[in-house]
Amino acid sequence: MVARLPPSARQRVPWRRQFVFFLPVIRRYGEFAFRCLRSEEREEAMQEMVVLAFVAFARLVERGEIDRAYPSVLARFAVAQVRDGRKAATPANTHDVLSRRAQCKGGFAVERLDRFDGGVRQWLEVLVADRCTPVPNQAAFRIDFAAWLLQLPTCNRRIADFLMTGNSTNEVARLVHLSAGRISQLRRELHANWERFQNSGARNDVPVR
Repeated sequence: MVARLPPSARQRVPWRRQFVFFLPVIRRYGEFAFRCLRSEEREEAMQEMVVLAFVAFARLVERGEIDRAYPSVLARFAVAQVRDGRKAATPANTHDVLSRRAQCKGGFAVERLDRFDGGVRQWLEVLVADRCTPVPNQAAFRIDFAAWLLQLPTCNRRIADFLMTGNSTNEVARLVHLSAGRISQLRRELHANWERFQNSGARNDVPVR
């Protein structure tokens, strides 16, 4: 169901309060649209989307076209703007490699070195940056952790990937359509399985089910 105010009511309610009334629908639309982004990227995209939706709503108010404002339409417009790299408070600079607009136009991306290429590589880069970790331990971790991930069932490997990239229990539960309690249980099982894997000379533990 799309939340909206009747046209007659819109004339009586201050326009900023009307936008607050629209916010739940706008946020739900954005959460679905940006569900595949990493946690911090998703949060940034959501904030930018809300600002862009507010700016679009304010422009309709200025033109006296408030009756044309619907939360779902504002949300779709704002999501499209975010995906195109546009920002509400920053001029688009297509010559700046750090600009999302430039990245969208040029078809390239700028990634953090400690999160490059997802999954195992994300953890390995962080480990390499730690000068306190002896080189032999780094080499052993590269081999063992990759082997441990490969022996997990596909679903559990995906959950492990989401957890180790900084997603909370509730976020992972939403992404894989399981309860938060089940994700907490799997987190403990994965930890125990990793401990057994490390202590096993044969490296052939039974995967977590």
